[in-house]
Amino acid sequence: MNDAKNVHYLQKDNDYRIIKEPGILILSSNEAYLTLPWCRKYFQKEPTEGYFIYITKTPKKTLLTNTLICSSNIVQSPTNLIIIEENISAKLYNTCASTKPNLNGKHFGQTKIIVKNNASLTLNHFQNWGKKDTVVSQTDLILNQNSEVVFNQKCSNVPKILKMTNRNFLAENTSLNYLTHLLSNSGNIKMYDDTYLNGEKSKGISRIRLIGKKNSNIYARSRMIANTSGTGHVDCMGLLLDQNSIITAIPELINKNKEASLTHEASIGKISDEILYYLRSRGLTEDQAIDLVVNGFLGEDEKIIIDGNLVSSKEFM
Repeated sequence: MNDAKNVHYLQKDNDYRIIKEPGILILSSNEAYLTLPWCRKYFQKEPTEGYFIYITKTPKKTLLTNTLICSSNIVQSPTNLIIIEENISAKLYNTCASTKPNLNGKHFGQTKIIVKNNASLTLNHFQNWGKKDTVVSQTDLILNQNSEVVFNQKCSNVPKILKMTNRNFLAENTSLNYLTHLLSNSGNIKMYDDTYLNGEKSKGISRIRLIGKKNSNIYARSRMIANTSGTGHVDCMGLLLDQNSIITAIPELINKNKEASLTHEASIGKISDEILYYLRSRGLTEDQAIDLVVNGFLGEDEKIIIDGNLVSSKEFM
C-alpha cells in the first residue's frame, strides 16, 4: 500500500494520480462524464471523485487501483465505473483503506462493473479500515452473455460502521463466483448481497465467511433470485470468537422459474475446544491456535510445524 509507484489509479484523500496502460483508457470519473457522452448513462449523476476504466485490449498485467484515506476527518465519495469490452480477459486488484487507525474518515463509494459478451474478469478487492471510520459502499456487477467473473473481496479490519450492498445481474450463459470475507473486531456490519439469475443457463455462487469478536454485531443477508432457468447457490458461514458478539446470517432463495435450481447452506459456530486443546498441547499459544483456525476457516493456507510435521491451516477448517 505504501509502494504505489505501479498503481494505475491512486487516490489519496481527495486527490488522484493516473498511470496510463496500453489498450486501457483510465480517467477520473468526472473527466469521463464530461468528455465521453456515451458513458453518462451509467452514472446516476455527474461524479466528483473516483475512476473510469475502459478495457478494450487484454492487459498484459494486473490493473491496480488504490483509494486511501490518509488524513483526519476526510470525506470521500468515489463513483467508479469499469467496462470490459467483448472477448477481453482482465485482472484487477483494488484497495480501499485508511493508512492510520484513528483518522475518523468517511468513505461513501459506488462502483459499477460491466463485463460484456464473452469477456472474463478476476477482481480482488481488499479493504482495511481504521476503528473510527464509517464506510458505506454499493457495487453493481453486470454480466452480459457468456461472460465469467471471479470476485474476491476481503475486509481484514472493519471500520466502526460498515454497510455493504452488492448487486449482481447475470445474463444468459454467464458464470459468477463471488466470495466475501469479513473479519470484525468491535465493528457494526450490515451486508446485503443479491444475485439475479436473469438469463438461461446462468450460474451464480455467493460464499460469505464472517468472523466476529470483541462486541461485533454482524448482519448478513444473501439472496439468490432466479428469474429464468439458472443455477444458484448461497453459502454463509460464521465463526464467533467471543461471547459478546452477534452474527445474523440470512440466506434467501427466491425462485420464479420451475426450471431453476437454487440451494443454500448456512452455519454459525465457534472453534471447538478439542481443536484448541490439541493445538495448545503441541506448543501453540491460544492466540496462535485461534489464528491458525481462522486462517483455515477463510481458506488461507498458512503453514505451521507441529510435532516436526508441516501442517496446513486448512486442515482445521
